[in-house]
Amino acid sequence: MELDLAQLRALDATVRGGTLEAAARALHVTPSAVSQRLRALEVATGRILLVRTKPVQVTESGQAVLRLARQVDLLAADVARELGGDGSDDGVPTLPIAVNADSMATWVLPALAPLAGEVCFELHREDQDHTSALLRAGTVMAAVTAQAEPVPGCSSTRLGGMRYRPMATADFARRWFPSGPSPEALARAPVVVFDREDDLQHRYLHAQAGRTVAPPVHSVPASADYLAAVILGLGWGMVPDLQARDGTAGLVGLDPAGAVDVTLYWQQWRLRSATLDRVREAVLAAAGRELDQPVDAHPRAGVHVLVDGGGAGGAYDRS
Repeated sequence: MELDLAQLRALDATVRGGTLEAAARALHVTPSAVSQRLRALEVATGRILLVRTKPVQVTESGQAVLRLARQVDLLAADVARELGGDGSDDGVPTLPIAVNADSMATWVLPALAPLAGEVCFELHREDQDHTSALLRAGTVMAAVTAQAEPVPGCSSTRLGGMRYRPMATADFARRWFPSGPSPEALARAPVVVFDREDDLQHRYLHAQAGRTVAPPVHSVPASADYLAAVILGLGWGMVPDLQARDGTAGLVGLDPAGAVDVTLYWQQWRLRSATLDRVREAVLAAAGRELDQPVDAHPRAGVHVLVDGGGAGGAYDRS
C-alpha cells in the first residue's frame, strides 16, 4: 500500500475543517481536487475513510489513516525546521491537544504560550475523563486526562492533582447550610455543574449524602462562567484550588474536611518528534509548579473524594 503525502494532508484538512470546501481553502486547491485526493486515498487503502456529512464523520478505518496522516505531517514539519525552513506557515506544525476546561483556564495556556511561535495549537476542550477517547480516535496527538492506563500507541506520564472544594457565597451558605452540609441540606440546596459529563459535585454529594439525593442543578459549561455562577449565588459548586487561591469574591468553604482530588496524566502518541517533545516538557514543567505533587500519590487514575469520616479516624479517602 503506497500512500501519497498530498492525499494524507487532504484527509487531515478535511477532518479539521469539517467540509471539502474548508479543506480546499486550507490547502489552496479546489474542492474537486480535495475530493479526488480523498477518493484516491480510499482506493489505495481499500477502505471508506470518511462519511461525507456536514461536518464529515471519520470511519474506524479513517481514524487509523488519520493518525498516520498527522504523524507524517508532524515529522515532515520537524524535518523542515531541522533543515532550516524559510519560516513559511508550511514549516509550523499544528498540534491538536485535548485539555479539560479547568486546566485550560488555569495552568495549561501559560505553559504553552512560550511555544506559540513554533507550534500552532488546536485545543479540544473535553472533560478529563473523556479526553483519552480523542486520542483513540486520532483526533488529538496528546491529552491531559484522568486516565493513567496508556491508550494503545501512547505513553502516559503523571502530571499531578487538582483539588476541588465545595464553596458558595456566605449568604448562600447561611441560607442553605445553617448547620453545615448535612445530607438533608445537600438534598435541597441548588448546585452548579459544568455540564452533563461533570460529576465532581455528584461524587461529593454521594460521599456525603448517598446516591439518592437529587438537588436542583444549574449547568454552566465554561470554567470562568461556572465560577461566576457560584459567586453570583446560583448554587454551590466544586471550585479548584488553582482558581480559589487568587481570590473568589467572598466565597466560603462549606466543608473544611471535604474535597475531591482529580489526578491528571499527560498522554501522547509514541512518536519521536522534537515538536511533541518540546510541548511535553513545557506541560510537565508547568504541572510540576502548579499541581499538587503528594509523595504518596495514588498509583492509578480516578477521582478521590476526601470527606469527614467521623470518629477517631478523621478524614478518609474514598476512591
